[in-house]
Amino acid sequence: MPAVRDLDPSASPLDYYGYELRRLREAAGLSQARLGEIIYCTGALIGQVECTTRVPTRDFSERLDAALGTDGHFSRLVGLVLRSVLPTWFQPYAEMESRAAYLSTYQAQVVAGLLQTEGYARAVLASGSPDNLDELLAARMERHRILRRERPPMIWVVLDEAVLHRPIGGREVMREQLAQLLSLSEKRWVRIQVLPFSAGEHASLIGSFNLLRFDGKPDIVYTEDLISGHMTANPDAVKEAALRYALLQAAALSVEDSAALINRVVEERYEHQPGPDQRAVA
Repeated sequence: MPAVRDLDPSASPLDYYGYELRRLREAAGLSQARLGEIIYCTGALIGQVECTTRVPTRDFSERLDAALGTDGHFSRLVGLVLRSVLPTWFQPYAEMESRAAYLSTYQAQVVAGLLQTEGYARAVLASGSPDNLDELLAARMERHRILRRERPPMIWVVLDEAVLHRPIGGREVMREQLAQLLSLSEKRWVRIQVLPFSAGEHASLIGSFNLLRFDGKPDIVYTEDLISGHMTANPDAVKEAALRYALLQAAALSVEDSAALINRVVEERYEHQPGPDQRAVA
């Protein structure tokens, strides 16, 4: 069992979460082990969250609220906790992303983070060999909550065709990921276009970028380099990014043709294939 230590609830969202969990658990007269039984986890896990050696998930938080009768307290708090797990340089972008009314992105290497499946996201994040992979994955999945709002933002995505062919995570992961793209593209507030290899040179050979638009606030351009990310609301930068994005959209396949290409890639590259001892049946 983790050693009990005093927490400063003002130190971080995670410290505040652990402090509140211990306070409300003790107020309910429950041991760590008993609370664990109620929400179907171990008492050790309760202790780890209370001591901030483990980051809570949304599912864990929702079960806590149900068990302790805390009216969504932990479910609201966990969003702040998971955002604090993100790299410091990315946190301001995640905050702005959650407020945007319109998000457009060009991605040259991987599926846009907001559209990634859990398996695909795990493979992408693992490529950087982080020590806190599970926590980063939970934080990325938490960002997806904006897609489940009653009024989600408008999302327009242009993917380089290379994204479809790069087998991140293996065949099963890619099949699931591309199926999710097709499913999302059926929603009226999501538009996905593929920039085909045949487009040749294009307006963003320099790399990926995101454009965020807000109701009543300046637009923002976001880019990343090897080390960190950069946001700017500089009007000249926004104008240049908007022009380049319009050129990318014009060079890309239509939404309908893009879906057809994604389907074709799934069939040709990622469908189940017979094993060495199996024969294909006509």
